[in-house]
Amino acid sequence: MSNQPLLYGLISLMVFFWSANFIVGKVALREFPPVLLGGLRIALAGLFVTPFFWWKHRNGQPKPVLTKSDLPLLLVLGTFGVALNQIFFIVGLNRTSVTHSALIIAMTPILVLLIAAFIGQERITARKAAGMAIAVGGVAVLNAWPSSQPAAAASFEGDLLILLAALTFALFTVYGKTATERHDSVTVNTVGWIGGALAVAPLTFWHAHSFAFERVSVQGWVSLVYMALFPSVICYLIYYYALKWVAASRIAAFSYIQPVLASLMAVFLLGEPVTPQLVAGGAVIFSGVYLAERG
Repeated sequence: MSNQPLLYGLISLMVFFWSANFIVGKVALREFPPVLLGGLRIALAGLFVTPFFWWKHRNGQPKPVLTKSDLPLLLVLGTFGVALNQIFFIVGLNRTSVTHSALIIAMTPILVLLIAAFIGQERITARKAAGMAIAVGGVAVLNAWPSSQPAAAASFEGDLLILLAALTFALFTVYGKTATERHDSVTVNTVGWIGGALAVAPLTFWHAHSFAFERVSVQGWVSLVYMALFPSVICYLIYYYALKWVAASRIAAFSYIQPVLASLMAVFLLGEPVTPQLVAGGAVIFSGVYLAERG
């Protein structure tokens, strides 16, 4: 049995790092174009995860064997679960608020359920279907009327991109489970991040060739490194380690903290307003996700 205080301390750190990623992303977007930021984050994350991969398979331990049959699956993980996920997330975050982003990302379990049902891994009950409908209604409430504070206003286009980011992460979650039946989680994440970096490399180079990197401040570089290391690599390693000792449903319960914590950070650190539609939409989304997960 793992050390419980240490284990739950790591899970708490994971939730904090993921929550803070929304805030740090907003800071980084002040200095980097969104697509370039996404490409650099993916490339650095691939670089950072590689030592963990070699450490795991050190001292003569067998290296993972990747066959031709693995390539389509790993292509899906790298392209959808990493490259598109990160581009949608960062471009969406640039066009909407942290509070909206965090609440929409909270719908990821519902998207996982839909994909799992589509490929026959799950069965959708009437209660789950009702929960999904309620959660979608919550997103509609978020966009029911415009914010009176343009500086922190969200947009429908930004919210839609964040929803696409959640969808691509859900694809990574469902199909990644299949991959981890053949390979360990470190291997899957390493191949996913490196594959994602290769997939988005043309866009990264295109945006980088005319960008003035010398103008980026220390704060900008630190923000980029944080996004590439902590929420992208460290959190995934903690998540898969925790799955060995704690039921997935119990870890999922911590995910309810993330949008609340991210929203509080956005209010106090970025000055984002607490609007009626934010409170109402958040309550509806949480209700729908809770109902769907327990249906």
